[in-house]
Amino acid sequence: SRCRHVTVTGGLIGRSWAMVFAAAGFKVKLYDIVQQQIKSALENIRKQMKELEESGFLKGALSAEQQLALISGCTDLREAVEGATFIQECTPENLDLKKKIFGQLDLIVDDNVILSSSTSCLLPTKLFTGLQHVKQCIVSHPVNPPYFVPLVEIVPHPETDPSTIERTYALMKKIGQSPVKLNKEIEGFVLNRLQYAVISEAWRLVGVRISNYCERYRDGMKLVLNTFGPVPEYSGEVEQKVNQAMSEKIPVVPKHLDSRREWRDECLARLAKLKIQMKSD
Repeated sequence: SRCRHVTVTGGLIGRSWAMVFAAAGFKVKLYDIVQQQIKSALENIRKQMKELEESGFLKGALSAEQQLALISGCTDLREAVEGATFIQECTPENLDLKKKIFGQLDLIVDDNVILSSSTSCLLPTKLFTGLQHVKQCIVSHPVNPPYFVPLVEIVPHPETDPSTIERTYALMKKIGQSPVKLNKEIEGFVLNRLQYAVISEAWRLVGVRISNYCERYRDGMKLVLNTFGPVPEYSGEVEQKVNQAMSEKIPVVPKHLDSRREWRDECLARLAKLKIQMKSD
């Protein structure tokens, strides 16, 4: 039914979001322009859910098979969003790409659906200004992966309707996340301002994480940290040294990175279970 249908667009975070919504009993449409990406995402989700079920970490009251039955893929955007009340965009952190998909969505959605972005750094005014449905637009920035780390920052555009904020907050609570509302946008929101402050100081002392992290996030980090004061460049000799050391420990090949991600997710799952036990004690 319409009230239990959400659409998720692309990305690793998108897979995790799909699992979060399915665990809460929502019908999920995964959208990607590439069919193989959808096939890969669905296979990955199946594998994760089965492993979580076996280890007792699966969220929600439904079985893995019941949750998997709620998730389907779609390469047609109009078809993917039909009947949805909430659309979570999870494309790469690229302003032009995100603006393109929100521009496409703006032409086909009705006046009730919420258009939400997972962006970690791009301001709502950059993403949504000028859209016909700007009142329905909001940033819901998760921690990766949202399945194991429930914090979600809810950041409105100046023209976002208050009901959009309240509906998004209520939905996040309903699916078991821990939403935090920001009254207005600020570079880096709150989470990344705190994280980048720590990373920046770590860089000054020793160095930062691997080169891939720098490539993906250096521009966003510099943008946020420029509001703090003088910041490192996140490049050069220090980056090379740290990258070399990290690569020796965890070779930058899919096999090693995937096993490291699995290890991380298993640790986060245990932590999530411990927190539940602590609440009940």
